Amino acid sequence: MNLSVKAIRLLAAGVAAAGFVTAASAAEISGAGATFPYPIYAKWADAYKQISGNSLNYQSIGSGGGIKQITANTVTFGASDKPLTPEELDKAGLAQFPTVMGGVVPVVNLEGVNPGDLVLDGPTLADIFLGKITKWDDAAIKKLNPSLTLPSQAIAIVHRSDGSGTSFIFTNYLSKMSKEWADSVGSNTAVQWPTGIGAKGNEGVAANVGQTGGSIGYVEYAYAKQNKLTFTKMVNHEGQTVAPTADAFTAAAAGADWGSAKGFYMILTDQAGAQSWPITAATFILMQRRPTDQAASIEALKFFDWAYANGDQMAADLDYIPMPDAVVKLIHAYWKESIKGSTGTAIYSGSM
Repeated sequence: MNLSVKAIRLLAAGVAAAGFVTAASAAEISGAGATFPYPIYAKWADAYKQISGNSLNYQSIGSGGGIKQITANTVTFGASDKPLTPEELDKAGLAQFPTVMGGVVPVVNLEGVNPGDLVLDGPTLADIFLGKITKWDDAAIKKLNPSLTLPSQAIAIVHRSDGSGTSFIFTNYLSKMSKEWADSVGSNTAVQWPTGIGAKGNEGVAANVGQTGGSIGYVEYAYAKQNKLTFTKMVNHEGQTVAPTADAFTAAAAGADWGSAKGFYMILTDQAGAQSWPITAATFILMQRRPTDQAASIEALKFFDWAYANGDQMAADLDYIPMPDAVVKLIHAYWKESIKGSTGTAIYSGSM
């Protein structure tokens, strides 16, 4: 981020914060949805409350729940890792914009196997979750890991039980890797899993994998990091073996043309690039285009505006990728043209 721009943003945020603190009463911003971004939303919310007095009540209930709640207009914003298409946004009267990007990672619980030891590729991962590969010493896994001693142990699959954007990202990737998966299971926030046990939220999958020997699941990288889970490496689109790192997520997002993405609809799985992590995604906010509670919507937009201006390092600390300055400018313009009051004028267009 350009330092002079950053300085201007920080000054504007400080002036705004001073105004918030002297307000007669603090506001509470309500949101619900994706568990993928919950760690960074919680971190932003804590910092924002300290400078503004305003709190964020965010329910980490899964993307499916977030879409339902904002569609029913029971929260100020919904959050989803599955972007809605322009047609879906129009039908529901919703606006959509991205907040951060990150990676979904396979995680395993295998005795003697440390984070990054095990390598998987897309077709093998799909066959595991299809129930076709049932033992850890299967020939397909051994071929990818010739120097690793793998146990003849049954694979215990853990998947999401709730409507999940993380599941959408993961199953979108598997659909690209396996025709059988695409034809028989497909890609969505909720699918008919061929095998395995379900757990609620990224939190539930992380806990189940941590407690179950021989298991494999998938979580947003911050959950793997926070819970000290054993993540796998992956073979990417270019045939290169990569680890889940901020640089690998950034590489996957590098080619994203947000300016041409109507309603910011963007899917980043299986991107080209030697360093790209293959299961990368953005996460999105959904808001009513004509909010019934205009004051609450303004407060929510102020919160996200503050986060874009001041939350980059907090996001990076959790291995999320902040939105580039150029994309933030597009988001500000989008707010101005898409989220309006009863008179048809923009309710808030950002600090720049």
